[in-house]
Amino acid sequence: MKALRFSRQETRYVAAALASRLRPGAGARWGPLKLIDDDPPDLPGEDWLRVYPRICGICGSDLATIDGRSARYFEDYVSFPFVPGHEIVADTADGRRVIVEPVLGHEARGFDLPYPGAAPGDGDDYRHLMSGHLLPGLQTGFCKSTGGGWSTELVAHPSQLHEVPDWMSDELAVMIEPVAGGVHAALRSGARPGDTVAVVGAGTMGLVAVAALRGLTEPASIMVGARYSTQRALALEFGADAAVEPGELKRAVRRATKSFMVGDHLSGGADVVIDAVGSSASLAEALSLCRPRGRVVVLGMPATVTVELTGLWHREVELVGCYAYGTEVRADGRLTTSFELATELAGKVAFDRLVTALYPLDRYVDALGHAAEAGRRGAVKIAFDMRDERRRGI
Repeated sequence: MKALRFSRQETRYVAAALASRLRPGAGARWGPLKLIDDDPPDLPGEDWLRVYPRICGICGSDLATIDGRSARYFEDYVSFPFVPGHEIVADTADGRRVIVEPVLGHEARGFDLPYPGAAPGDGDDYRHLMSGHLLPGLQTGFCKSTGGGWSTELVAHPSQLHEVPDWMSDELAVMIEPVAGGVHAALRSGARPGDTVAVVGAGTMGLVAVAALRGLTEPASIMVGARYSTQRALALEFGADAAVEPGELKRAVRRATKSFMVGDHLSGGADVVIDAVGSSASLAEALSLCRPRGRVVVLGMPATVTVELTGLWHREVELVGCYAYGTEVRADGRLTTSFELATELAGKVAFDRLVTALYPLDRYVDALGHAAEAGRRGAVKIAFDMRDERRRGI
């Protein structure tokens, strides 16, 4: 198989971190990511399947890893060397087109479900991520045993696979995984009818969170801080009531909530703020925008951040992490999953418009450079396209 493999090479990881400070995405050239031809991973069990990626997206967490910026926290939850890539639309050996839900849940690892009908991401104990018949790995794309989507072949458990409807294009299907994350964030936010919601950041995750908020909740207004004009236009198209430059978001929330400025904070503020960036600056901004006893949802993946938390304490703000996806509750009380809701939402929202450029695996340096500078270059989602490699029998 043809694949991009990320190895545990500390010196090259440091080189990637240094290079990426000069230019985002430069870690692809200087870091421990290499294009290889190798045997595919072994099937971990009789019920596992071989799957053959069509398209696989490049996620912010992938970029953080390649550029040497990912949190060292994750080192105990991955196994090296691994093939990155978890936003996957693929074919099975028996000809089905599927979306891979990448979390390696209890069932995939040979354990009993934490409760009947649990989704792969459910459960209140992560010990299964480190044990069972697989090597450590929180998801496909970070586990040596399974391979990942930046390849022409990997292995997956049936519990991870969702068949793609005939009406859905590959470009739309590859967006279902990030949309499921946006769905989870929208519902985790607890946004209620009449609420004011602010979203900090309008990359892929910020935009899909806006669409999910509009499609699944009933806030009075959704306001987005977006750095680039393309992002602002898409945020409005996906359901935001206002999309402004980042420096104008606080003013927009202040007007909407009739709040005063108290230093850098609002006296009141938004009922819910979603931080879709995950930096020290974005988290500080989110806290300054949130009303007393409101909720800040951290959707963007943070690493090591430094932030003033006195306001969190004084204003009794709830700070909520939002990782991946799982079981959700519909408005009528019925249980469903993030992936089911994402597929339904994809029938109403043109998420495939976010897929800006496709690259073959052997142009990975260009692809990762494009993804790292997506906003500045008027792009959103950059992905690898393995369909030509497969046609050539590679």
